[in-house]
Amino acid sequence: MLKCSSLFSDESWSGFENLCYFVLFPALLIKTLATAKLGTTEMALFSGMVLFAIFAMSGLVLLLYPLLSKQFNVTAAEFTSLFQGTTRWHGFIALSIVGLLFGDEGVAYMAITMAVIIPPLNIINVSVLAKFANRESSLRGLLNNLIRNPFIISCITGTALNLSGIGLPEPTYTVFNIVGGGALGLGLLTVGAGLRFGLVLDHRFLVSSGAAMRLLGMPLLMFIGAWLFDIEGMPRTVAIIAAAVPTAASSYILARQMGGDAPLMANLITVQVLLSTVTLPVMIWLAGL
Repeated sequence: MLKCSSLFSDESWSGFENLCYFVLFPALLIKTLATAKLGTTEMALFSGMVLFAIFAMSGLVLLLYPLLSKQFNVTAAEFTSLFQGTTRWHGFIALSIVGLLFGDEGVAYMAITMAVIIPPLNIINVSVLAKFANRESSLRGLLNNLIRNPFIISCITGTALNLSGIGLPEPTYTVFNIVGGGALGLGLLTVGAGLRFGLVLDHRFLVSSGAAMRLLGMPLLMFIGAWLFDIEGMPRTVAIIAAAVPTAASSYILARQMGGDAPLMANLITVQVLLSTVTLPVMIWLAGL
């Protein structure tokens, strides 16, 4: 509605996107990673299960690219949005659900999940966007893109603050909490402003495939990881919730900034949010069996 009104110009929406990309989401990532409690029991096995799922899905989607490009005429920009839509996750939806279901103990496991997932997933997705959407064919160009990316910088900064024991002092934490708190709301507004519902039908194959891989395929891989690493009970349910939530709202910002297919990304997010109202409760029920 705001996009259709005359309240904000196109330049204003572009400014909002830059604010999210360069300030709000990086502040949110630093705050989350710097304060995550990483010393819980079974951390190594739990982390192994989570990493198995995201690396397995990333590898499978990358292997599909030749088929998608040749048989279905999927462009490089479209592929980067599909890749983001299947591998990235909305951690704060997951965190809210886990907090309601399991309280502080569940939140502690979700914090570990976020600390384990966020850095490699951002590196992987920025690398894919730099390689496919930005046509960076040289190693030097790819590394340069990674080094300058605010998501990567914030992940490294937050992890370093955590592992060094410095963390975020109370006044600094308050500032980052306030600044980062605006990321989700404004990020969702920019996603809404970029919606092009007509493209849902134009890209119905990619939208439906992305939704199936994100909402069904990723939880399946997490179930396999839980079996491989012998994770049961509440920790397994927490990991399944992380695997079953829709893709991250920040995916749209990243697509806009790095040359991905932003309208397709927005529709992937929209459809996944709608479908997850059905698939997510089912996955939580299966995880509790």
